Amino acid sequence: MKNKIDFLLKDRPIFTLDDHLKILLKNPKFKKEWEDSEAEYQLACKLIEARLKNKMSQRDLAEKVHTSQAAISRIEGMYGNPSLDLLKRIAVALNSKLQISFS
Repeated sequence: MKNKIDFLLKDRPIFTLDDHLKILLKNPKFKKEWEDSEAEYQLACKLIEARLKNKMSQRDLAEKVHTSQAAISRIEGMYGNPSLDLLKRIAVALNSKLQISFS
């Protein structure tokens, strides 16, 4: 026996997150919600990436843009609905340029 984990998983198929997602996406209601959340997902990813690149915590960023840490957390958690003004202030605080596109 190589190790305990190999022994435990020997005869069990591995069920990944991708496997689970494929099953969920067969449900039309789930699929629509998943697709409709793409803009929030992209915003959250880009905000987190820029914030970490600038070595800032959510609290640091919130203080710079005169909002709450909870507001930043909501945006990053895909639960916020930030105003254009807030997004502009965030871009300035992160030394970034806000770009919006339609495709």
